[in-house]
Amino acid sequence: MSPDPITPPPSEAETVLDVTGLAKSFGSTAVLTSVDLTLRAGRVVCLIGPSGSGKTTVLRSLNGLERPDGGVVRAPGAGLDIDFSGPVDDATRNRLRDLSAMVFQQHNLFPHLTVMQNVIEGPMRVQRRPREEVIAEARSLLERVGLDARRDAYPSELSGGQQQRVGIVRALALRPRLLLFDEPTSALDPELVGDVLSVMKDLADEGWTMAVVTHELAFARDVADEVLFLDDGVVLERGAPERIFTAPREERTRRFLERLMRPF
Repeated sequence: MSPDPITPPPSEAETVLDVTGLAKSFGSTAVLTSVDLTLRAGRVVCLIGPSGSGKTTVLRSLNGLERPDGGVVRAPGAGLDIDFSGPVDDATRNRLRDLSAMVFQQHNLFPHLTVMQNVIEGPMRVQRRPREEVIAEARSLLERVGLDARRDAYPSELSGGQQQRVGIVRALALRPRLLLFDEPTSALDPELVGDVLSVMKDLADEGWTMAVVTHELAFARDVADEVLFLDDGVVLERGAPERIFTAPREERTRRFLERLMRPF
């Protein structure tokens, strides 16, 4: 039976994804050198670090949008054990992609489709689920984020924060095991950030498994189970948020946090 779209899969501590030695280059530029990451069910991992440190590439690799040049990705529950140092066929990458859903920086909604049409497109066309079932679930999800009344609106008629909440609903509608957020508030006006972070916090409280690239350090401190600081394509430091934010061990981490948290 498929998982309930309104509540997450069971929040047990089993491993959803285990990543070792993830590597990726674009031309002669090494973006990821050797990244290790474990995502356990019901846990939130936040990736922080300067722009260009490889955070987004990690998420895109987990979602199958990028093909790493090396590293091993295991998904025990799905029977996946992928070694990217060798050939990986499209069917295997698609199975990896099916485990997660991505929420992007720029919403990426289809401008010619209504809110409802944007949400049901994936479940109907990709997952081939019954239309009536998908619509009923979409309405429940939209109601959760306060947007059911805007289901017939087009993206251009919504604020940036509303569009991003639709993006989150679109991800949830796919019933993923893992939610990936790529700086979901970076394109929003400051007054709209809180609504999106509130939805994300609610999802974390409900036990959704999440990997979040963010510069919202207060969110990472309050919501994450583990924080990874990336710099120059490597995980320079990792640990519980209370330690990372109060007693970082690496000088580079300390300087990064001081710069972002320095008052104007």
